[in-house]
Amino acid sequence: MPRCTFCGEDIEKGTGKMFVHNSGKLDYFCTNRCEKNLFKLHRSPLQTRWTKKYALEHGRSGKNKL
Repeated sequence: MPRCTFCGEDIEKGTGKMFVHNSGKLDYFCTNRCEKNLFKLHRSPLQTRWTKKYALEHGRSGKNKL
């Protein structure tokens, strides 16, 4: 199972999006929300409070609170 490139959540089979860059790098997204935060809004997952990457960086529990 791939993980979301932005938030770090596991992506269930048959859901999500895969984006392929010209260089061959793959980005996986669980929701449109994650895709927009990375590409359109240019946000860092380490500074976005609802991501697992933020929780790991700041020593908080890995549970998302939306």
